[in-house]
Amino acid sequence: MLNQALIIAGKEIKESLRDGRSLVSSIFYSLMGPVIVSLVGAVKPGAIEVLLPMASIFVVVSAFSGGMNVAMDIVAGERERRSLLPLLLNPVSRMNVVVGKWLAVAAFSSAGLIINLMAFALVLSAPAMLLKIPALLSLAPLAASVEILISTWCRSTKEAHNYLSLLVFLPMFLGMLEVFVPKPFESWGWLLPILGQHIDLVGQLKIWQMDMLFGATMGSAMLFLLAAGKQLKRDDVIYGK
Repeated sequence: MLNQALIIAGKEIKESLRDGRSLVSSIFYSLMGPVIVSLVGAVKPGAIEVLLPMASIFVVVSAFSGGMNVAMDIVAGERERRSLLPLLLNPVSRMNVVVGKWLAVAAFSSAGLIINLMAFALVLSAPAMLLKIPALLSLAPLAASVEILISTWCRSTKEAHNYLSLLVFLPMFLGMLEVFVPKPFESWGWLLPILGQHIDLVGQLKIWQMDMLFGATMGSAMLFLLAAGKQLKRDDVIYGK
């Protein structure tokens, strides 16, 4: 089962790498936050207490923007091009197809997050931010599963683009909420996926809190992935009716 999913993931990654426009767009989104923060830092030099919360919002958003273009193309795009059905006619379960596509999107989401975090470490002269990479990478599978699920609902790439572009505002909103209204989330906000990663970036979670946050994030990712697999069993999704 895993071998089939990995083959599909490899195929999707290779095809996505050939699309130069998607790659440029993903890199642009990943570097946009560091550029903005560096400009703010030029106006207010040394204001790390202001720049770090801003950076944390962009870091969390990068996990969603990194795989957005890939997600909209490998399900909604294939459905629109009528190439999804031939893929499903192969002797491979539909859940394997979903898992393979999910792994491909998660790979691009991870790359976008790492590029973004490395750029922030350079801009803020804070190499310690790179130590956060292992704790933050669980965001990539979550973002990928949500994007795959949304892409299965959409009938065209354009429709998927509209919804996935709006999805990016969710982590942005949660991050801004924690920055401007932190009090309500002090005792339990660290347990919520997305919000917890933002809190960890701004402050410092304990090891047991990070473990619980990782479990909650991956558990949420699996639920969205199962929902996407269930969607792909519907005839209207496959035939585009």
